[in-house]
Amino acid sequence: MPAAPLTPTPAPTRAPVRVDDTVLDRLARISSGSLTTQLYKKGFRQPVLVGLRPLQGLQVPRFAGRAFTLRMIPAREDIDTYATLTTAPNADNLQWVGVEQTQPGDVMVIDSRRDASAASMGHMLVTRMMKRGVRGVVTDGAFRDGLELARMTFPTWSAGVTATTRLSFHHVADLQVPIACAGVAVYPGDVIHGDADNITVVPAHLAAELAQLCEAQDDLEAYLALRVQRGEALWGLYPPSPETREQHRRWVADGRPALD
Repeated sequence: MPAAPLTPTPAPTRAPVRVDDTVLDRLARISSGSLTTQLYKKGFRQPVLVGLRPLQGLQVPRFAGRAFTLRMIPAREDIDTYATLTTAPNADNLQWVGVEQTQPGDVMVIDSRRDASAASMGHMLVTRMMKRGVRGVVTDGAFRDGLELARMTFPTWSAGVTATTRLSFHHVADLQVPIACAGVAVYPGDVIHGDADNITVVPAHLAAELAQLCEAQDDLEAYLALRVQRGEALWGLYPPSPETREQHRRWVADGRPALD
């Protein structure tokens, strides 16, 4: 008799996790080095959005926020016209809709398919989100109005700058869905962490635990750096041996005295 048809196993559902602002503030103070190290220990090999740089350069503020995702597909000539930019919300201009849906503590993350041929957005939309309490905007494509954005004290990360309008090459297809940005999976609500070195993606359900782990690692590594700076060899110091960890514990207990 014929075999019974296979019934697909439904994918497990993940309860959404909303990362609290207090956790975001703690994560914003840690280094990307500690964050990527702790993620690696948990099996996440590449959480960094490689190839993106901040328009503010080394002066870019550190931040951590909840991912608000926007996904782009290639533009199509009969849909992506200047007439799309109407004065009322519409399905063919989801970008404006997304900007107005962002909430305080969000980070807009844009999947531009790594295509910098046209801008993902520019100064006007970025300013609007900043005023709404958004903590940063990230795209694996390009921004326009690079000079204006670079002058803002607001993190804007991209692969480049171009004056070419988004309508030339990009169509906003989805909001708040899983996306790929610079080759990394980003789910709505994930924590997006940025410092002068990197943008790092943190799964929301790990955020509170990683804040605690990374705070401890940053403190330990600051102590180790002091000892390296005074000329000590790396063996047993970095990575720290159990004896070195105990020395750090005693140093903290003694009030963190200056090292001779």
